[in-house]
Amino acid sequence: MLWRASGAEVSHRRGAGASWLGASTANPNPGLEGRRHHRRMRVRRETGFTLIELLIVISIILIIAAMAIPNFLRARLAANEASAVSSCRLINTAEVTYSAFYQMGYSSSLAQLGPPASGPATAAAADLIDEILASGRKSGYVFSYTPSALVGGMYSSYQVQANPAIPDGTGTRYFYTDPSGVIRLSLSGAAGPSSSPIH
Repeated sequence: MLWRASGAEVSHRRGAGASWLGASTANPNPGLEGRRHHRRMRVRRETGFTLIELLIVISIILIIAAMAIPNFLRARLAANEASAVSSCRLINTAEVTYSAFYQMGYSSSLAQLGPPASGPATAAAADLIDEILASGRKSGYVFSYTPSALVGGMYSSYQVQANPAIPDGTGTRYFYTDPSGVIRLSLSGAAGPSSSPIH
């Protein structure tokens, strides 16, 4: 005796089969798809910075720069001022040498202490200081040289002032010296014979 499925049973089985085929076709391996998605997200993270990460890095750089720049500026000012003091001492030494060697008093200008354009040193270009200092401007400072009045055809004294080329920019202190060899300083303007000496 043959058994025949009823119409309802056939319809139920067909529906179940269709549902199983549809599910298999749509995502045969959901675990594999999840791993692929995770791998794509990881590669995307590894290939660049997010906006927040970039902002954090920029903020750190700005903080470091804000701390380092003032220290750098102070160090540069201190170096310029030390160079100005050294140049004043060098001018004094050059003037003593000039006066002793040429027996005609002190020089009439810083250029007269500088190197010659060519040939040996002479009284007009004694080659006792470098050409940069002889130009009157070095390491952020301007050097003003003023000889005394001529006495018997010779200069018996001189004054040197070293002032910052840019006040508070290339230096904060002002210097002065003369044949005494004492270097004096001022914090509020051009230094002179009555300014405090450097110890």
